[in-house]
Amino acid sequence: MEKLKPKLFSVMKTYTKEQFIKDVVAGVIVAIIALPLSIALALASGVTPERGLYTAIVAGFVISFLGGSRVQISGPTAAFATIVAGIVARQGMAGLAVATIMAGVILILMGLLKFGRLLRYIPYTITTGFTLGIAVTIFIGQIKDFLGLSFRTSPVETLEKLMACLKSIASLNLWAVSIGVLSLVILIIWPKLNHKIPASLIAVLVASAVVKIFHLEVNTIGSLYDITSKLPEIQVPAISLTLVKNLVPDAITIAILAGVESLLSCVVADGMIGSRHRSNMELVAQGAGNIFSSLFGGIPATGAIARTAANARNGGRTPIAGMVHSVVLLLILVVLMPYASLIPMPTIAAILFMVAYNMSEWREFAGLMKKSPKSDILVLVATFALTVIFDLVVAIEIGILMAAILFVKRMADVTDIQKWKDTTEESGEDDLSDPENIRLKKVPKHTIVYEINGPMFFGAADQFMNISLEDSRVKVVILRMRSVPAMDVNALHSLHSVWKACKKKHITLLFSHVQEQPLHMMQKAGFDKEVGEENFCENIDRALEKAELLEKGLRNPGADVTNQIKAG
Repeated sequence: MEKLKPKLFSVMKTYTKEQFIKDVVAGVIVAIIALPLSIALALASGVTPERGLYTAIVAGFVISFLGGSRVQISGPTAAFATIVAGIVARQGMAGLAVATIMAGVILILMGLLKFGRLLRYIPYTITTGFTLGIAVTIFIGQIKDFLGLSFRTSPVETLEKLMACLKSIASLNLWAVSIGVLSLVILIIWPKLNHKIPASLIAVLVASAVVKIFHLEVNTIGSLYDITSKLPEIQVPAISLTLVKNLVPDAITIAILAGVESLLSCVVADGMIGSRHRSNMELVAQGAGNIFSSLFGGIPATGAIARTAANARNGGRTPIAGMVHSVVLLLILVVLMPYASLIPMPTIAAILFMVAYNMSEWREFAGLMKKSPKSDILVLVATFALTVIFDLVVAIEIGILMAAILFVKRMADVTDIQKWKDTTEESGEDDLSDPENIRLKKVPKHTIVYEINGPMFFGAADQFMNISLEDSRVKVVILRMRSVPAMDVNALHSLHSVWKACKKKHITLLFSHVQEQPLHMMQKAGFDKEVGEENFCENIDRALEKAELLEKGLRNPGADVTNQIKAG
């Protein structure tokens, strides 16, 4: 059983001075990487730059302190950008704060209820579809700043932004394009020259210097936003029942995204350092981190795969590194935040272009389009399109619904019921290599064996219509259930109907080889006692023997077969 205990408390038992130094170095490096990303992702989310740092500071510290991973680094990520921007546009910062708190509570409940493993079962087609959709949305959202365009309106929807870019192309700013291209070149080439210093930091420093020195007419963060270096202060949002109702879908989406992305990041980190994370504790930590982030003016946070990997590569091995990363960002906020006003908006756009490209998983998307069944492709494309055209909430809701319906159909397709009478009367090709094949058994003359294959559930309910009791010569019906791994209440109801029909026609109903889950369900409902516990046989041989004895008793009323049946 997985412990619900923070990793920090476990690793401190063997903590050393040498590891502390490594954690500090890794934490400082990750903070430098997180600085431009936190600002860029805050702007992409429709909030002010410092709120991205508040998120990385508060949520990053809380999640590292309580988390279930040794090296997880949490903060704002691109996955939340579109949904956060939508909430802010509709409900303002107060609405975002409430939605984030609600998501935090959901995450804590998921962790306490041990849902950590269940989040792994969200279909890959859905996560791939909405990930590419988010990437495309982020890319389109940054075209305006990259080209230095001037909009007459403030569009919110992705397609509206794209149309506004096309209509405003005449306002193209060549200086902005030049700074954007310069930033992109640095972001692409610098990692090939130096892995230690993040390319985004170099792009920010170079582009800011060029714009400042040459007095270029390019929008900067300072020209569009009021920059503050104030420490985050606690802000309790006003909560109303109506607001909570309106934000439920958004809160669930944030919680699912935070859970999936953080656990995926943990898995990647485990592979890098040879550790094993505690998924349920991580969910609790993510929930607490999001609640505190919201209360201190931040936005939703989750595990950031790139920053987590950087932490592991630079020697971080305990949650201390993540906590150091938050402290360093706090110092940067107080000392250097005013200089953030010099950062050109085209550079922010270029950084987000690279974020969008790196997160897009377009190769995985293309691979799924080539190799997947049509039903999976339908879910993949629908999730992608709905993310771009509408929003992430709609995409996830409809994507999961479609995947569930298609799964039910597939399970129903593999469930079938085969009817067997006296094997001497029928022939046909079959796999006779199975020693338990019914064709190798002798079925009594007035007995029918129905062999059920696959799960018995509501999606396969119509299969029970194949059980026919119209033949007046039938005296015994055997339901062979060796290939039924599970059943639901709908299937139990259908079995109850079959039993009542048999009882009405004076037909004995026998069950053969009922597996654990179906048998437990029957016992819990008292169905086994209704049918008679003696009519449940451990295998088909015992069921056929019993059917033979029952038929013998019916043919010869005076024969003493009752004791033989009971003894069997």
